[in-house]
Amino acid sequence: MRWCVHGSRSLYYSSFVELRLADVELPDGRHCQHHVLKLGQGAGVAVVRDERVLMLWRHRFITDTWGWELPGGAVEPGETPAEAAARETEEETGWRPTELTELAYVQPAAGIADSEQFVFRAGDAVRVGSPKDSNEADLIAWVPLADVPLLIGRRRIVAAATVAALLRLCLQAVEHAHDVCR
Repeated sequence: MRWCVHGSRSLYYSSFVELRLADVELPDGRHCQHHVLKLGQGAGVAVVRDERVLMLWRHRFITDTWGWELPGGAVEPGETPAEAAARETEEETGWRPTELTELAYVQPAAGIADSEQFVFRAGDAVRVGSPKDSNEADLIAWVPLADVPLLIGRRRIVAAATVAALLRLCLQAVEHAHDVCR
């Protein structure tokens, strides 16, 4: 069933976020107004090395929580998501990722928000220096992939794009092990 949008208007706009109000017709013919949050594209990288993934331990003031996240951030004008992901990883961690391939595409809250998130996998990274912004993370570490399910279960990894990408990595590892056993 497809909802029909008859129009929308902006309630708030900034270069970071827009809040719109849409006039929507439901499949049964009823009309309603629905809020829509529009965010810019985001991109991140799961750098994998020796069954470990490069992650940031950081505080998020919005939810007042601490957790592990993949490095990433906003796609700037003129950048591809892959270029943004590599740039953000280097800025936040001091590691330059190599050999990026798309790992996951996520719309974290598609019922209320348009927020495209692209996550890439890097086969490795080269240390190029210190992180450029000391405000990004309290700790940068190589976290064992084997710890990911437990960390998700204990709510130490909660960011939607990070969770989706890491679960995809775990699934790929299981699929690879299954192929090797055949």
